[in-house]
Amino acid sequence: MSTIKEYLSELSGRRVTVIGMGVSNIPLIKMLLRAGVEVTVRDRSPRERLAEQAQELESLGARLILGENYLKDLPEELIFRTPGLSPNTPELLDAVQRGAALSSEMEVFFQTCPGRLIGVTGSDGKTTTTTIIAEFLKEAGKNVYVGGNIGRPLLADVADMVEEDYAVLELSSFQLMTMDQSPHIAVVTNISPNHLDYHHTMEEYVQAKKNIFLHQSPEDRLILNFDNPGARSMASEAVCPVTWFSRKWQLDEGVYLRDEAIWLTNEQGSREVLPLELIQLPGDHNIENYMAAIAAVDGLVPDKCVRAVALRFKGVEHRIEFVRELDGVRWYNDSIGTSPTRTTACLESFPQKVILIAGGYDKGVPFTQLGLEIVDRVKTLVLTGDTAPAIRQAVEQADGYGPHTPDIFMAGDLAGAVKEARAAAQPGDIVVLSPACAAFDRFKNFMERGQVFKQLVQEL
Repeated sequence: MSTIKEYLSELSGRRVTVIGMGVSNIPLIKMLLRAGVEVTVRDRSPRERLAEQAQELESLGARLILGENYLKDLPEELIFRTPGLSPNTPELLDAVQRGAALSSEMEVFFQTCPGRLIGVTGSDGKTTTTTIIAEFLKEAGKNVYVGGNIGRPLLADVADMVEEDYAVLELSSFQLMTMDQSPHIAVVTNISPNHLDYHHTMEEYVQAKKNIFLHQSPEDRLILNFDNPGARSMASEAVCPVTWFSRKWQLDEGVYLRDEAIWLTNEQGSREVLPLELIQLPGDHNIENYMAAIAAVDGLVPDKCVRAVALRFKGVEHRIEFVRELDGVRWYNDSIGTSPTRTTACLESFPQKVILIAGGYDKGVPFTQLGLEIVDRVKTLVLTGDTAPAIRQAVEQADGYGPHTPDIFMAGDLAGAVKEARAAAQPGDIVVLSPACAAFDRFKNFMERGQVFKQLVQEL
């Protein structure tokens, strides 16, 4: 590991390009420029969309290449890619073949952060688990930085960090794909098909996830979900001790359920850590998120701090978030439901059949199993977005489907979907937006989709 000052001095005289002018890369670009590094910034967006940002970076000395041909000719020796750009992009592969090194903002952070790193990945539950871990540590009086795929880019803070600090990071498969360092404590919440539009194969997706632990040392710790076959299979490649968590089995060692409470068994013995009645978040998946977080902070946080956080923590925005009750109907925003497994977990969180609004951008993930879940758990289905026909087909072909099981309506946009749901709802019903798909067909991201949904519901 080197300090950020040492890292930047090593770049002196090297030609560097940063691809992407998104939120995560701006601190990196400014840091490089202020250190006197020759930086070319590339972005697919046209200049008119980046006008103010472009002007600021040029005033700091950056050379900009914007628009459709932003990847044409990559002569630089070091390339920082944005997470959304696959390292398998032909232009990047060609540059690497010519001798260029490929890196990212997160990789630089790992190389230069002096504090203790805790990383969380998985197909579902990353953000909530990351947030709970950070809240546990804060409650115990630790100095904590939260970042990665959530929060603010932490590279801007790295110069102020010390060894006693903690950085808790949500890490996506996009970020992990080229990582050659792993956090001291690594958590894999679960593995299921996701982002197959980006990774193209499930094998590539899983291999990216494995980078969260493949570069650990024997003194580090890996937390895995015993109930999830994809996560459980990773244990054979672990280079450090594995701590298991399970909602379905009482483990001889690890974190598990017993007598309506979360228990932990380790070398010191067995103890009850958290009664389930204290958890404010609905759904079995949130019990699993707490289990993963408890395993991650074992030995770092007193149990009383775990219980204090559980009592006050109401969840993260866009995750089964209560929006309002109107005419006896409760509305929930689960815009983070960007995969079939997330939406299934959402449906399982309610004790009754719901009115579900679903559909969005096609990530290449099948909806067959979701169709079965919808038949079992949804009374009225309102579909919108690019995947609406595919989800409808999966439901209509599912075992148990018949007239009114569920009723299905198609809407041209999210506003139309909210109107259809309002018309179908009766007092006592629950309406939830949990699309099972990404938002890119209509929105910038799932956060924007969730905000629009909440506004539409508040305007009813």
